[in-house]
This record gives sequence, C-alpha cells and structure tokens, in this order.
Amino acid sequence: MKRFISFATTIAVLLGVPAFAQQSSTPDRARTNTVVQEAMRTYQQGLDGIVQPGTSARDLRELRLEEAVMMALEKNLDIQVAKLEPQSVDFQIAGFQNQFQPVLASTIGQRDLFQLPTRTINGGTRVSNATTTYNASVTQEVPLFGGNYTVAWTNQRVASSDALATRNPLYTTGLVASYVQPILRGFKTDNLRQQLAISVINRDISEESARATVAQTLANVRNAYWDLVFAQSSVDVAQRALELADKLVEDNQARVEVGTLAPLDIVQAQAEAATRRQNLAAAEATAQTAELALKRFIVSGTEDPMWRQIIRPVDLPSIEPPPTDVEGAVRRALAERTDILNARKGLDTSDINIKYFKDLSMPALDFTASYGAQGLGGPELVRASGGLDAPVNRIIPGNYGQALSLLRNLDYPNWNFNVTLSYPLFGSQATAQHARARVQRSQSMTRIRALEVQIAAEVANAALTVQSNLKRVDAATAARELAQKRLEAEQSKFDVGMTTNFFVVQAQRDLRDAANTELRALADYRKSLVNFERAQQAPAGGGGGGNFAATAQQ
Repeated sequence: MKRFISFATTIAVLLGVPAFAQQSSTPDRARTNTVVQEAMRTYQQGLDGIVQPGTSARDLRELRLEEAVMMALEKNLDIQVAKLEPQSVDFQIAGFQNQFQPVLASTIGQRDLFQLPTRTINGGTRVSNATTTYNASVTQEVPLFGGNYTVAWTNQRVASSDALATRNPLYTTGLVASYVQPILRGFKTDNLRQQLAISVINRDISEESARATVAQTLANVRNAYWDLVFAQSSVDVAQRALELADKLVEDNQARVEVGTLAPLDIVQAQAEAATRRQNLAAAEATAQTAELALKRFIVSGTEDPMWRQIIRPVDLPSIEPPPTDVEGAVRRALAERTDILNARKGLDTSDINIKYFKDLSMPALDFTASYGAQGLGGPELVRASGGLDAPVNRIIPGNYGQALSLLRNLDYPNWNFNVTLSYPLFGSQATAQHARARVQRSQSMTRIRALEVQIAAEVANAALTVQSNLKRVDAATAARELAQKRLEAEQSKFDVGMTTNFFVVQAQRDLRDAANTELRALADYRKSLVNFERAQQAPAGGGGGGNFAATAQQ
C-alpha cells in the first residue's frame, strides 16, 4: 500500500504540469504529454512489480557506478545547460569587441528648394535649387588609449535656376580626416573597455560555475547510486526477515499439531509475519523512489530508454582507506574550489571598477586634430562685361571629375587643432563612486577571508565525517554479527523448549535492524567519501536535482 501511495504521489506531481502547459504552444503541450505518458508507464511498471514481482531481462539494466557517472556527463540536462552559459557570455564579449570595429555610413539624398525673393540680388523671382547629396564616412573607436577617428567624404550636385550662378550644375566634394584623443579622462580606461574587461571575468566565472555544476551533479549521482544500493539491499534484508518469520510460523504450526506448543503462540508469529510483509512493501517503494532519483541525473529525458528500465546497481559499497592528508585537501580546496575562485575574480571586477571611477573623476582633456581637402567643379558660366546680370556669352566645360582633381591636388586644404578642458569645480559623482568602489573592495576582501575559513571548516568536517562513518561501519558490522549469533542461540533454545516464541521474534527483529544499520553505515561511509571529494571542488547545493534527491532520501 505504501508503495502504491509513493507512486501515486509521484504521478500527482508530474500531472501538475499540463494545467500550465495548456496555455503554451502546441510543441510545449506535445512535450508535456510525452512526459506524462512516460511517467504513467513508469507508474504502471511499479504497480506491476507490486502485483507480480520479477522483471524480464529486457527491462533490467545492470549499472556500475562509473557507468552512471559517464551517463550523467553525457546526458544530464543541468550539465548541458551549465555548459551553454560560457557560450552565452562569449557572445556578450563579442558584442563589446565589435564596438571597436570600423563603422561605415553613407547618405544619399535629394532636396529641392525654392527661394523666396527676399533680396535685391536674388537671381530671379522664383529660384530653385535641386541638391543631390552622396556622402560616405568611416568611424572607429580605437581599442588603445580611448581615441576615435572619422574619415568623411562629402559630395553635392546643385542644379539651380539662379540667373547669377557662376556654375550650373555645381559639383562640390570634400575629404576630411579627424582624430580625437583623450589625454586624461578616458586615456587608460573608459566605459566600453570597463564593460569588456568585466565580461571577460564573467566568462571565467561562468566556466567555474559550470565546473561547480558538474562536480555537484556527479556527487549527486554517486550519492544517489549508493542510496539505491542501500534501498535495494534493504529490500533483500526485509525479504530475508519475512522468510524467517514465515519459517517460524510453519515451525509453530508443526509444534501446535504435535501438542508441544499452545495454539495462542502461533498468533504472535503470524502477526510478526504480517508486519514484515508491510515492511517489505515499504522497502520496495523506497527502492523505486531511490531508483527514480538516480534516473533523474542520468537520463536526457523521458524518451530515454533508461527511463523505462529497472536499474540494478552492480557495485557494492566497500571500505576504502579514509583520507589521511586533510591539510593537503584544505590547501587544494582553497586553491581550486569554484566559489573561492569566483570570489577572487569578483575582486578583480572591483579593481576594474576602482580604476574606471578613478579615471572618470579626472579632468576631461581632449586633443582634436583634423585635416581635409575640397574641390569644386561644373560648367563655368562666363558673362559679358556689364554687370552681374549680363548675359552668358561663353561656357567653360566642367564636371565632377574637375572637383575630384582639385581634391586630389590638395589645392584647397583645411586643418584644425584644438585642446578642450573641462572639470567640475566642486566635486563630481565619479569621485563618490570611486570612494564607494574602494569600500566595496574592502568588503569583498573580508568576505573572501570569511569564505576561506568556511571552506577549511567544511573540508575538515567532511574528513571527520568520513572517520566517524568508518567507525560506524566497524561497530555496525560487529553488532550484526552478534545479532546473528544471538538469533542462532535463541532458535536453538527454542527448538529444545528452553525459551519462548517472543524471544525468537525479538532476535529476528534485532538481526534485521542490525543488518539495515550496517548497510546504512556502509552507504553513508561511501557518501561521505564522495562529499569529502566534492568539498574540495565545489560548494554544497545546486548541481541539478539536488532537492529531488534530498526528498527521495527522506
């Protein structure tokens, strides 16, 4: 019954998905339906196992510990998500780097303007100017020293009805190159270079976070494996305990038949057998819950064949030598653990912010230089002597090529040099931000020292837990051996009538409890070794499905 309730609870949780999924798109609903169908299939397999124990070879999958680890590395969805995070930051870095690439811009336009007759010399009562523009420019932020340059090429063609025009159509062109170089503020760093440097650090942090997810997930896989070993071994212990109880019932029935035992004494043995059947059902349900917890880490989805198979762990918990170099483990954790590395990288981020705000609080002193050339072309209208409104008596040919020729010859150059200075007289926001960044760095240093103490304590405690669990294993083994001898003694005494049925049942219970305690101690010892290794690589928590695993173990 408990087994049925356990599976019913699991399905109730899984069936909670479709209510939300109905509001999503069709592919989401289809994927949700697939998950529910696979969950129902697993649920039905559990019911079949309750009604008809035994599994076909096709549905049984023997699994070694390292094989489970490799499957998690290949299929675990949380690990796959963690591996994608550095790639996401790579695109962010590329976005900042692309801002240092040259930018090409161009403008093509047409404008018609009819001037109102507002002057005596207007060139006519209704003068039109049709201007065609075709410009191009290249600008770029220079990665070093914060400068930027612009190269602009401008071109215009003006066709006018102005009676006083000297060229019609008129072609003008110009080429100007300018460079702006900050001398104080913005020379060592600026906002763009600050964001790029922080993004590079965040990329390293994302890699460490991915490594932490992998380490924690693999630790969860190993712990879930040992939990499954313990749960399935508990089923074997419960089965043996039930067999002993059934054997005692049979023996008591035989004694009642020959008259050496009162009929009332058989009731106690039968009640104990019924209780052990309940314990067996509960142990089987716990084993299947532990199996689901392990599958959570090693399958890529409900369509994975492993999801529908029954897992039988091959490796059994053994007594490996406990760690002896605890000092070396602490040093390794302080040098390699992901949270301390990320904390130190956060300190690098603080240094970048301090440098940036210090630069921002300096005076703005910018040097600007530009040099260019211009050209003019088009048919030249030569008028007869007699005034501005004299008729045109000759046209000197000209075109756009004439303007380009003047531009190329640098006959009409122009240049400019200037220095611009600005500084707030009574303080600035950047000064306060710089002071705040220094305080935050001091806070980060203090947090790092506190984290180092926490890590050292965690590794030391993990080592102590290993030693404690090893002693538990020795004590539990001795207790199980003594319980076995006590049961044999009580059974022998009962066979010759020197003890009662009560003491035999009690000895059987003690042996079952001692066997379970020994199994639990062995599993806890192996898990403590896993946690000791994990404590040197990554902090506890996270790693995908940790909450599910914790729930399954309760």
